[in-house]
This record gives sequence, C-alpha cells and structure tokens, in this order.
Amino acid sequence: MARAKSRDFPDLAHLVVEGAEFAVRVTPGAARKAVVERDGVLRITVTAAPENGKANAAVTQLLARALGVAPSALTLLRGETSREKLFRYDVEALRRRR
Repeated sequence: MARAKSRDFPDLAHLVVEGAEFAVRVTPGAARKAVVERDGVLRITVTAAPENGKANAAVTQLLARALGVAPSALTLLRGETSREKLFRYDVEALRRRR
C-alpha cells in the first residue's frame, strides 16, 4: 500500500491544542488517500475498505500525519461505523499508553 505524500495534506498544526476535537467526513474505498480542509470541515479519503476497523485505522493515521501528532494521541469519540466521525487530541491518553 502506497504511503500518501505529505504535500497531499494541508498544514493542520495550528489546530493541535490539548482536548481539541475534530469533526471529520470520511470516504472509505477511495482511489487515493487525501486530507482536505474546506470551510472549516475536514474531509478524509482513504483507500481502505470499511471492514474490521481498517478504514478507521487508516483515517486515524492520515489525520495524525496532517496534524503532526502521534496516532495514539487521537481518540475516536463517535462514529465508529459512520462516515461522520469525531476525534479528540488527548496528550494524557498518549502518556497513559506508554
């Protein structure tokens, strides 16, 4: 599986604040991976199929790369089986996992 180029991601580092929540619209099974921020809405497309959590894992990885944080610092709060997902950036969760 090819790794998405960093130039395909917007710079979302300004959004990284402890406890920040990110609403994301996901399109699984897309032709390519991408993160797009348009009018304050994050849209993520992944090539992974929405089965057995593969698409959720791919979305977490891409969102973490776009934010410049570790994937383990992101927690999926809502939308495990939905296209509309809500993630939270939680440094404490990262510390507890170590």
